[in-house]
Amino acid sequence: MVSVMNQMDNGNDWRGAVHSTGTSIMAAEFDGGVVIGADSRTTTGAYIANRVADKLTKITDYIYCCRSGSAADTQAIADIVGYHLNFHGMELGENPLVEVGAAIFRELCYNYRDSLMAGILVAGWDKRKGGQIYSIPIGGMCVRQPVSIGGSGSSYVYGYVDAHYKRNMSKDECVKFVTNTLALAMSRDGSSGGVIRLGVITENGIERRVVTDLPKFFED
Repeated sequence: MVSVMNQMDNGNDWRGAVHSTGTSIMAAEFDGGVVIGADSRTTTGAYIANRVADKLTKITDYIYCCRSGSAADTQAIADIVGYHLNFHGMELGENPLVEVGAAIFRELCYNYRDSLMAGILVAGWDKRKGGQIYSIPIGGMCVRQPVSIGGSGSSYVYGYVDAHYKRNMSKDECVKFVTNTLALAMSRDGSSGGVIRLGVITENGIERRVVTDLPKFFED
């Protein structure tokens, strides 16, 4: 028994592993806003540390981010960006632009790329450009995309996204599309699971949803 415990302490001790949200995140534009979504499983090595984590993080009332990678790194970055945008909004006297929030995320992720493990999707709505999504993968690149996926589960669903996404979808169509994509990723990826958390961001703010009854697909 002692030798088994020593082996755990020497190399495979999950208690000292980094908490990771590198699972399944997604955002998609529709006619009037964006839908963001994520699974709710957080892992510590091979151990599931949290089954109901919330990976949709508020930056402002109209800007949210989806986080993948190290939970500590991504939460710290989101807090810093939220702090800067709060002051920026007070100086402007209006809500900050989504691209400004994405630019701050990009600067932080790029400047500290050797120290951080953070993949971010920034999504939101503003009066200048409407619904927008900016993908900031590990390393600090930033690109606007009409639909973007991330995390370990994303590699299973690129084909589904390419085949089913279309521009100017209705809100309900987009919600169904994001829900189905995440459900497929969660069914294939061992690091993804739990429930699906959704956010629909429009000019009226955000509408939060939780999907507990996941869509079913082919099962042998």
